[in-house]
Amino acid sequence: MDIRLLTNADLPLIQHANLENLPENYFLKYYLYHALSWPQLSYVAVDVSRPKKDPYEYPKIVGYVLAKMEEEPSDGIPHGHITSLSVMRTHRRLGIAEKLMRQSQLAMVETFQAKYVSLHVRVSNAAARHLYENTLGFTNEKTESKYYADGEDAFCMRLDLGGIKKQLEDSYDVDESTLGTLLRN
Repeated sequence: MDIRLLTNADLPLIQHANLENLPENYFLKYYLYHALSWPQLSYVAVDVSRPKKDPYEYPKIVGYVLAKMEEEPSDGIPHGHITSLSVMRTHRRLGIAEKLMRQSQLAMVETFQAKYVSLHVRVSNAAARHLYENTLGFTNEKTESKYYADGEDAFCMRLDLGGIKKQLEDSYDVDESTLGTLLRN
């Protein structure tokens, strides 16, 4: 399994994964908007174990994370947002969703110095809530009533990205101000 940046050529394939797996669906232009506005933040998981039938066959995308930065955050703090996360049913419980999320979070810190990341999750989606809370460390900030088109409530979740920033500082062996300079250049 390879995790790589989303490309424009991937957009119809992630739209297919979205339609196949999730009740929240988007127009292709919404994916394109994310890909063009924040090209560093969205990733796909590609199944490279299948041999290609011909040199023009496109790799099989089995998961994606679609992410963005909040453009005008109400709290004034730069932070990211996970718009959509999906893994094909045949490839679930393999750690793919966690890898996609962690890669996107790292990019948020490295590229935009994000302080935290937010997302919405259906109250009824126990598997996703387990991933976000128990595996990734998100906390439930509040419940948004009737957030989804079908009237279901959403938990608004948040993860502080200070731990990722600390890992970067340690890996570069620099202090916070030097890291900020390195990441901006």
